[in-house]
Amino acid sequence: MVSSIEFSLFAPYNKDATLMGSFNNWQETSMTKGEDGYFRTFVELEDGIYQYKFRVQSNNSSLSEEWVEIVDPYATEIDPQTCGAVARVKEGKRILDTYVWQHDDKPLPDNHELIIYELHVADFSGSDADSEKREVLKRVIDKLDYLKDLGINAIELMPLNEHPANYNWGYLVSDFFALECSYGFPEDLKRLVDESHARGIRVILDGIYNHSAEECPLLKIDRNYWYYSTKKEHKKETDYWGPEFNYEFYDEKLDIRPTWKFIGDVVRFWIQEYHIDGIRFDAVSQLASLDIKKPNFDFINWITQEAKKAAGNKPFYNIGECIPEKPTIVTPNGPMDGAWHESFRMFITENICNDVFDSDKLQEVLDPKKQNYATTNKLVNYLANHDRERLLGKLVNVGILDANAFKRAKLAAVLLMTAVGVPMIWMGEEFGESQRKTKSTDQPSPIRWNLLENQLNHDLFEYYKKLITLRTQNPALYSENISLFHTDPENKVLAYSRWNEEGARVVVVANFSDRDLAQYKVNQFPEHSNWYDWLEGNHVEAKDNQLIVDLGEHEAKVFVSK
Repeated sequence: MVSSIEFSLFAPYNKDATLMGSFNNWQETSMTKGEDGYFRTFVELEDGIYQYKFRVQSNNSSLSEEWVEIVDPYATEIDPQTCGAVARVKEGKRILDTYVWQHDDKPLPDNHELIIYELHVADFSGSDADSEKREVLKRVIDKLDYLKDLGINAIELMPLNEHPANYNWGYLVSDFFALECSYGFPEDLKRLVDESHARGIRVILDGIYNHSAEECPLLKIDRNYWYYSTKKEHKKETDYWGPEFNYEFYDEKLDIRPTWKFIGDVVRFWIQEYHIDGIRFDAVSQLASLDIKKPNFDFINWITQEAKKAAGNKPFYNIGECIPEKPTIVTPNGPMDGAWHESFRMFITENICNDVFDSDKLQEVLDPKKQNYATTNKLVNYLANHDRERLLGKLVNVGILDANAFKRAKLAAVLLMTAVGVPMIWMGEEFGESQRKTKSTDQPSPIRWNLLENQLNHDLFEYYKKLITLRTQNPALYSENISLFHTDPENKVLAYSRWNEEGARVVVVANFSDRDLAQYKVNQFPEHSNWYDWLEGNHVEAKDNQLIVDLGEHEAKVFVSK
């Protein structure tokens, strides 16, 4: 069966373009330009798999109308041998793959119910994952039962788009529609999402929409049409990561905002094609006008709404990484559903890793309303992430080792799982991975899974499991309600209560000191006589609004009303 297959390239101010591919022995085929700015041609093709590229007369001033070879900016798969786009034809039509979804009807948790696990698919899948065989995503699928056993119900994947070189963190995107070829095939990612959904796990992707890699074909086509011609004014030079998209430019002739359309197409593609459940928007504070002091909320509002529309009726989570924090991006009306809560990490780790007890700062991050957030139960709290050192690594840096370090890690885990907001775990944090961040984003840093064979590491893993079970089972922890009712600066103890309107209640008593506190009296304890010590598994009684409890050094107790 031979069919006429269309190939098109949007290059409105370029003089000429041609098509070349495996179907014409890589000889150039002329293309016709329409008034809509698209070059088009049709090729008679049988069903099969083909590779292709475009040649275009560049409108980039530095190339002076030079002919350049480019990948289709809308390529959905890159062939690693030819570095060209892949075109799959079946039954006379272009397709991405033949995957059939199996678990689309599986109910998934709402945003405020999530326990997120952030991971880099190559490092998480293990050092033996063979990128040349394109098996990385298959190895991640093999570990989904581990995440299910831990209690995770959402994974946040660092960028999956095609990027320069085989190993990279992915924050310099070259091809926005294409899956990084070293990770696997489009069908593999669909199976990962589908198998995650089968286990009640949502999938959130890291979206990079502020900038691109220099290898992005849009730069060769017409740099000034898509990007700012000058750098934005950044507070730090290191905040410039690559050519920055110009969301202010409006093409009057074609009546479009080209960058809005392109990134809108990218977002809709990943949601509709791969059935993802959320996007973590990287560098929201940079998605601005040329003056970074004036965020482009028009675009941010529009793109988050486009994501919701594409997702349809299923729950979808727009998360903003906005550092320094801007509470105005998270409101009941958006633009973001939630945001990374960087101050939580800063103040919790400061009190965990040092001889510090700052109850005011702790209260601020445990109850983000005190930081002027209008919506708080969807903020994303964490102790570490891909940009920040792991807690055990920070403890090692200050000379706190072995059992003493793990005591503090458990205290931090309690705070993470019981604070207002959505908890997020950076891969390996749950069992005490401590290796430092790599100095470069192109250096692999695989998780050391063998640490789970050590008693301290295994105990921390089981401790996280208990806390995650509490988090998923007790609706008090889904609410925005919190009251810090006991602070004792001398002994470095604080206690707070979480509750919902239906009567569920959780109380945390945390000892930040390096001393055991026997028969410690917690006054103003919430009115309820019968309590269950969640971590120890026994019942305790409070009398006259007072609880007497033994607190170990750097230990937190978690009590649930019965």
